[in-house]
Amino acid sequence: MDDTPGATPDPQGKPEGRRPHGRALDRQILALAIPALGALVAEPLFVLIDSAMVGHLGTAELAGLSLSSTLLMTAVGIFVFLAYATTAATARRVGAGDRAGGVSAGIDGMWLALVLGAVTTAALMATAPQLVSAMGAPDAVVPHAVAYLRWSAPGLPGMLLVLAATGTLRGLLDTRTPFVVAVAGALSNIALNALFIYGLGMGVAGSGLGTAVAQTGMGLTLVLVVLHRARGIGVDLRPRAAGIWSAARAGSPLLVRTLTLRGAILATVAVATSLGAVSLAGHQVVNAMWGLAAFALDALAIAAQAMVGQALGAGDVSYVRALMRRCLQWGTAAGAVIGVVFAAAGWWLAPLFTGDDDVRLAAAVGLAVAGACLPVAGWVYVLDGVLIGAGDGRYLAWAGVLTLVVYLPLAWLVQHSAPDGAAGLAWLWLAFGAGFMTARAVTTGLRARGTSWMVPGADR
Repeated sequence: MDDTPGATPDPQGKPEGRRPHGRALDRQILALAIPALGALVAEPLFVLIDSAMVGHLGTAELAGLSLSSTLLMTAVGIFVFLAYATTAATARRVGAGDRAGGVSAGIDGMWLALVLGAVTTAALMATAPQLVSAMGAPDAVVPHAVAYLRWSAPGLPGMLLVLAATGTLRGLLDTRTPFVVAVAGALSNIALNALFIYGLGMGVAGSGLGTAVAQTGMGLTLVLVVLHRARGIGVDLRPRAAGIWSAARAGSPLLVRTLTLRGAILATVAVATSLGAVSLAGHQVVNAMWGLAAFALDALAIAAQAMVGQALGAGDVSYVRALMRRCLQWGTAAGAVIGVVFAAAGWWLAPLFTGDDDVRLAAAVGLAVAGACLPVAGWVYVLDGVLIGAGDGRYLAWAGVLTLVVYLPLAWLVQHSAPDGAAGLAWLWLAFGAGFMTARAVTTGLRARGTSWMVPGADR
């Protein structure tokens, strides 16, 4: 602890003047963001591996996997607040010098993850046939979709534990451990799937079981890492009702925010569907590429969450501003670079997904429009991370509702006036990439210009 009057200590006990700036700050941002990017792809990797292996079993089996994995990824996506809330809570307490309190907040989040995972698993297993039928699955696909859903659902508690434990470690500025565990989980998933699908002849059910075992192993590994650190500083590991409730209350606004984002995505898919087959097929290509870009931008947002959270916990407002400016520069620049790649390479990327010339043209035009919007998206992702790190979840929830209200009329206008094909897809992605993202940029930007989000205390 530095005793110099006016010096503000950082989480490691360094005075404010010794905090990294310039290239040193860039290195710290990238040191957090690059491993975070690797960990982000864990769940998509599971689905990709499952798809590759199940695809050799038959079309009905692959279709069943596609349907059920969509349901599972939606469930995981809804509960992503477990990672965000624990990152913010842990980082701010560590920044304030209360490392034990930070780890304790993370453990509360992990207990909440276990409860939510158990309830969701029970619900999915009990209602699997009804959910599959509600999705409109053909008769030949239903048994495979139900089998995958029921055998993979037990892995959800593990995956939600991964989210909460990863958030805790991010709050401690450790993104490498989740990355290593994600890689190990993906590799083990390959071996387990090969064993259960082909070795034991379980088919689609074996794919679900292999994924569930790998996810459970990842969750237990990360929990053990956090518990080891907790024991070293005397943190109580038992569940605390007050702590679990506090974690749920802190995460509920972020859940609302996530639901508004899902609502916008679903609205976009619905519009693409209504425009016609060419627009829908082209949208799938553009949306897949946008998802890849989102991983890179979200990794920078994660770095912003953790670093801003710790700096605010230390009361170092001037450093928070410096961090925010630098992360915004990285996010906008990354969005611009990826956007140029999308626009320049769209015509050559589209054939990787389709051989239809009309779809290829629609996808190429859509990628060009989406690419032009990515710098704004980079800005939005980083500002989201900054405000999440500050625990400003309530504002983000209201901002999410507002931006969805702004976007829905734009989507409706495209649905009722745009044609099928390249032109329609261009208008749709202009509405989403420019309209929706600009609305998010305005709401988060106006908040970041002020100081109310920097006020210390419980999650607002």
